[in-house]
Order: sequence, then structure tokens, then C-alpha cells
Amino acid sequence: MTSTPFQLRAFVQIDRLQPQFAAYNGATVQGSIPLSGDTILVGELGPGNEVFRIVDIALKAAQIEASTQMVEREFGFFILRSPHNSEINAARDAILSHTGLSLADRIAPTVESSQIITSVEPYQAQLLNKWRKGSMVVPGETLGIVECSPAAYITAAANEAEKHASIKLVEVRAVGRFGRLFITGTEEEVRTAVTAATDLLAGMEGR
Repeated sequence: MTSTPFQLRAFVQIDRLQPQFAAYNGATVQGSIPLSGDTILVGELGPGNEVFRIVDIALKAAQIEASTQMVEREFGFFILRSPHNSEINAARDAILSHTGLSLADRIAPTVESSQIITSVEPYQAQLLNKWRKGSMVVPGETLGIVECSPAAYITAAANEAEKHASIKLVEVRAVGRFGRLFITGTEEEVRTAVTAATDLLAGMEGR
């Protein structure tokens, strides 16, 4: 327990990382690379500098590894990984015990918007490809975009989208004011993936 007034903005455990989402994380995280099938714990909290103490507490409480710890403006962001779900459970419980909070105290995600753009034009595809870290956008594909807040929840949306449809992950932006997911594929698959992602976000508990 601590006297620091914690704000648990986003806090989500993601089981069974899907192959593309795991590979995307491998290309973007700072530290230990999550693998397909791993479990990760993703958090966004305030004050931002508390992220360093939180990661330290979690690492001492369980056999896990740190993938990311950073302060983005006013909030801290972290990703912790393990091949064992039980170890992530232990890390999660240690963090909640330290903060004196529960899952009900986290901010529930809000889907800010979702879009489906069919038959992407070549010039727009190239603009997207300039900054994407995942798969290339091929002209003529259907593009799906999901935006949520707090931003960190978009990680769960990305993994869920891949579980339910044969799509390509283009970009997963999980820090900042809003989280954004960009996916491509056939129109049918993209619609299925967007629905799965937004349904997951809408069903998560919090305040």
C-alpha cells in the first residue's frame, strides 16, 4: 500500500498472444520479446513516474520479464510478459495490492470510433506504409481502423481482432491520448475483426 494517489487508467491481461500481434510486439518493445502463446500484462497509470516502481514490484513478485516501461507525457506505460499465465496472475495481484486498487477501479475503455475503408487507393496505401511498423498496406485491400481510450486497451483489441479473422496487423498505437489499431484484409474479414475488437472493448469492466 502507498500514499501515492494512483490512477489506474488501463490495466489488461492478454492471454494467448496471437502470432502477428506477438511478432509486432517483438519489433516494437524495448526489452524482452513476447512470443506467440505468451501472456502479457499491459498497464497505463498515473503518476507516470510510478511505472518504474510498479515494474520493479512485479518483477520481484513473479517469474516474468519486462518488455516495455516508459513515461509518455503524464502517464506511465508498461508491458510485462511470461509464457506462464499463473506468473502474470501473480504480477497482476502484486501490482493491485501495492496500489490498493482493483480491476473495478481502472477506467473502462471507450470505443471512440471505428472505420472501414474499402478498396484503399494506392496513394493512401503509400502514406500509411511510411509510418507503419507491421504489415504493408496493399492497394485494393480493405482498411479497418479502431480508436479507443485509454490508449493501452488497443493492445487487447488487436489481439482479439487477430483471433477472430484472417487479417494483417498494420499498426498498433498504444500510447498517447487515444489508442489506434490499423488492420487490412478482405472486407468480410476486416468487418469481422473490427466487430470482435470493439465488442471486447465494450465488454470490459471498469469505472
